[in-house]
Amino acid sequence: MENDYSIIDNGLYQDYDYLYSLLNHTLEHEKVNNAIFSIIFVDDDEIHRLNRDYRQVDRITDVISFAFEDSDDLVYNDIRVLGDIYICIPQMKRQAINYGHSEKRELSFLAVHGLLHLLGYDHMTSEDEKVMFGLQELMLDDENIKR
Repeated sequence: MENDYSIIDNGLYQDYDYLYSLLNHTLEHEKVNNAIFSIIFVDDDEIHRLNRDYRQVDRITDVISFAFEDSDDLVYNDIRVLGDIYICIPQMKRQAINYGHSEKRELSFLAVHGLLHLLGYDHMTSEDEKVMFGLQELMLDDENIKR
């Protein structure tokens, strides 16, 4: 089996076909095989609820990853179950404007960011942040997704 993932757009954003190549490239770079995960596009209310209920942070955010492998090494029939990535489309659009780059660039950044969290990367220390953000930039550059 190859990696299997779904993008559930909930009618919030339909221009994301480029994400498949970017996610596949990231998985190949990280040597991930036989894994499944989901990306779910949500609105402000839903991401706020998730952030409040699961992270105890009472505000809207851009992306939240629920890494299933954080709790146990979840493997079923030799398939890794990585988890779910929730991306707030309205927040993504606001950030693209604020950062002065395209929605494609912002959505790509958030998708790779969320996937790397599922794969165990974090940015709690400055060293970890350098590694994770450097890898994000490399993946975006490799796919020619520029600012």
